[in-house]
Amino acid sequence: MNLDSSFFLSLTTFVYLGAAVIYLFHWIFRVRQVGVVASLAALGGLLLQTAGIGLRWVESYQRGYGHAPLSNLYESLVFFAWVVILVYLVVERRTKNRVIGAFATPFAALAMAYASFSPQVEDAIQPLVPALKSNWLIAHVVTCFLGYAAFAVACGLGIMYLIRYFSDENPAGLVGTLPPLRTLDALMYQTLTFGFVWLSLGIITGAVWANEAWGSYWTWDPKETWSLITWFVYAVALHARFVRGWTGPRIAVLAIVGFAAVIFTYFGVNFLLSGLHSYGAQ
Repeated sequence: MNLDSSFFLSLTTFVYLGAAVIYLFHWIFRVRQVGVVASLAALGGLLLQTAGIGLRWVESYQRGYGHAPLSNLYESLVFFAWVVILVYLVVERRTKNRVIGAFATPFAALAMAYASFSPQVEDAIQPLVPALKSNWLIAHVVTCFLGYAAFAVACGLGIMYLIRYFSDENPAGLVGTLPPLRTLDALMYQTLTFGFVWLSLGIITGAVWANEAWGSYWTWDPKETWSLITWFVYAVALHARFVRGWTGPRIAVLAIVGFAAVIFTYFGVNFLLSGLHSYGAQ
């Protein structure tokens, strides 16, 4: 058995898929011990993935490339899944509510499954393309994906909020096990604010990097344009909450719409629109 990064990251895929299913069982059957197993699976997957990412970084140096594992679609998906689980586990520790895991961990599991099984995703360690040879690579990718991961968790919370909001006044069964609306609203606000700060930093670091690489801070490249559209969606959500007092279902809808914009910025632009960031589809 070859204990390289591929082994650890492949194993992580199945652990996250298992964790998502166990969280779902915990929500359906409401057995505390099942929830504990789900938490241990998510934490174990995070540790496995951390080891896999670290090993891949070392292997990059051993092959003479010497770059952080954040340089292509496969590595960005792996990092996205890692941050989603990290953000979720922080939320779980703060709220002591594992039902949220049934709505948050599938994002990480699907990201790892797509990275591992899609023929469109190349998982080999490759040398950096010229545009990525910059000290801004780590700062830009890490800040952006911290934002994306927070928005994924906020989307899951928004779905939970709407399910609970449109149920009976005193819901029973599965809906009744969801956190109270006030708790979900507060968590949405916190995760959206957290993600917005990091996305803003990601756009700023990207602009500085673009000026260094392409001689201009902003070129209206499709990735830049859609990043700005995504930023505006979340800016509107937070502005409406602060200034107009929006809470509840309207913020939940914006959390879901905003994450749809994130998905298009992340995948849609890479595959449907050509531009300076087209290397992101590789």
